Amino acid sequence: MLQGQGINVVNDEVVKIDTATKTVFSAKGDKYNYDKLYMATGSSSFIPPIEGNDLQGVMTLRGLPDAEKIKAAVGSGKSKNIIFIGAGFISMEIASLLEETAPKSYNISIIELMDRPLPLMLDKDMSDSVRTYLEEKGLNIQTGVKVERLIGKDGKVVGVELSSGKTLDADIVFMNVGVRPNIQLAKDIGLEMGQFGIKVNTFQETSNPDILAGGDCVEKFNFITKKPTPGQLRGPAVVQGRLAAKRLAGYSIEFPGVLDAGGCKMFDMTITATGLTEANAAREGIETVCAVVDSRSKHGMIPGMKPWKLKLVFDKKTEKLIGGQIVSHAIAPAREIDAVSAFILGGRTISELTTFTSACNPDISSEPSAEPITIAAEHALQKLKAAQ
Repeated sequence: MLQGQGINVVNDEVVKIDTATKTVFSAKGDKYNYDKLYMATGSSSFIPPIEGNDLQGVMTLRGLPDAEKIKAAVGSGKSKNIIFIGAGFISMEIASLLEETAPKSYNISIIELMDRPLPLMLDKDMSDSVRTYLEEKGLNIQTGVKVERLIGKDGKVVGVELSSGKTLDADIVFMNVGVRPNIQLAKDIGLEMGQFGIKVNTFQETSNPDILAGGDCVEKFNFITKKPTPGQLRGPAVVQGRLAAKRLAGYSIEFPGVLDAGGCKMFDMTITATGLTEANAAREGIETVCAVVDSRSKHGMIPGMKPWKLKLVFDKKTEKLIGGQIVSHAIAPAREIDAVSAFILGGRTISELTTFTSACNPDISSEPSAEPITIAAEHALQKLKAAQ
């Protein structure tokens, strides 16, 4: 499709950039001249410095080669004990998919250093119901413990030793504890670096006026706090690529910052989140007012109704919405997180959200009197009044 638009697509690796001659050199020995260069070198899985991390059977998931390796290992029929280090959404989705595809075929354990699964997405009051649901589905979730080392035999992983003193048998260990930006090429040509990757301005321009960059390899800023952040999710990468193209075409549209909006699906449960959690807001020194509302995917009298829960986080001082979390047993309600993102970007306050009206139909939403965003704002308004 791209080539049909006059774009030359080359499958090769860039090994060197000469900014003086504006030339890109590839691994195959080819050279490409540029007037403007866009760097989107992405990121790679981070392997923590745990003893035994180089044993056979220790895996990450970042691309197609990783997926093929996982498929082969799981499909061999020899891997029964599977350990996940880190309870982020990648670990949780793979674990639930394995259990859902072949129930009771594996002993699946998820080890998380923090006190809850999905710690970057959910506060504990929202995460507790997720944990209960997943444990009922057969997953063993251990929180508040650290992996001390991986135990090997004949070069292959056979166990995981925990800080609790327990040792778990392991045929496969997944390490999904984050990624690191691929910035070596950028460093080689002297581009300015930030704390979390290549430093760019709001137009995706680097310290070199002829080089732009975006995606996982660049440092972003949080829309709410305005502080640097990794922001390594697909949404911001797509938008930054588009903004860079618009910049080259003569537009001046600025990147607004990230809310780290994301979602995942595990069995019949969908979890989405955006903005700051209550815990993260506290770490930023922001005093909050929060409200949690239980809702329904459709009118309570209609068969097939599924429950869902919404949490909204407000800045107590400004009364602005700064975060939201949804745990739902139906997919459609979880998409309401996009409305929450829009309200955050629009600077909406508690009072303003008490007037929000959804497009209602008994088959697709709760009745107007039970719109959860509005009800959550009402609850937050009452909390504010009680605190005065």
